[in-house]
Amino acid sequence: MEGKEEDVRLGANKYSERQPIGTAAQTGDKDYKEPPPEPLFEPSELTSWSFYRAGIAEFMATFLFLYITILTVMGVVKSPTKCATVGIQGIAWAFGGMIFALVYCTAGISGGHINPAVTFGLLLARKLTITRAVFYMVMQCLGAICGAAVVKGFQKSQYEVLGGGANAVNPGYTKGDGLGAEIVGTFVLVYTVFLVHLATIPITGTGINPARSLGAAIIYNKDHAWDDHWIFWVGPFIGAALAALYHQVVIRAMPFKSK
Repeated sequence: MEGKEEDVRLGANKYSERQPIGTAAQTGDKDYKEPPPEPLFEPSELTSWSFYRAGIAEFMATFLFLYITILTVMGVVKSPTKCATVGIQGIAWAFGGMIFALVYCTAGISGGHINPAVTFGLLLARKLTITRAVFYMVMQCLGAICGAAVVKGFQKSQYEVLGGGANAVNPGYTKGDGLGAEIVGTFVLVYTVFLVHLATIPITGTGINPARSLGAAIIYNKDHAWDDHWIFWVGPFIGAALAALYHQVVIRAMPFKSK
């Protein structure tokens, strides 16, 4: 018992009574140092192979993402009863699982964005240059268009009948509902893709990725796919901006750190 009491006494006295918490803790010594913000423009990266390699990785990742997920959505829509398919849960798993696998494969090359909204959020947080951000977004959109085009090429008749995986605000919901779902969904995207899809598939089909929405809309190319298309750009970009603001102000407490 005496030894245990000594251990308790030493443990209680190991740390001072008042430990800094919250933003006060940010000023102390720590192993991690916040990297400096990226410059807005970096002309030298345009001559670097790693820059173009990263763009190709984003293209391929978004291509595969659209190919698998659109086929999954079409399989669910095709069946007269959701009990005979993977259902909404299966779609959520397909989207979440593909993002998990593709981010794992590309994170070391490009950062594994696979989404213009994610790229936009990281740009606002000064994690990459404007040049790289624009290049990523272009490659993501091209990859999405090609992924949707391959699906249509394999199953043209089914693609047209089943809606091609294009996003639209579903009956019973207003455009405001759709915009709000996309904003909140993209914000939550940084935490878990699976939960987001379960929550917003019934409202908009879950865009939260402008490249995914654009690729499906261009290849499907029906009026209703374009009627609400702006929602799937404005919503995710607002959500991404809010997520970047939350990360910088709340998580990293950047405005409150000592100079």
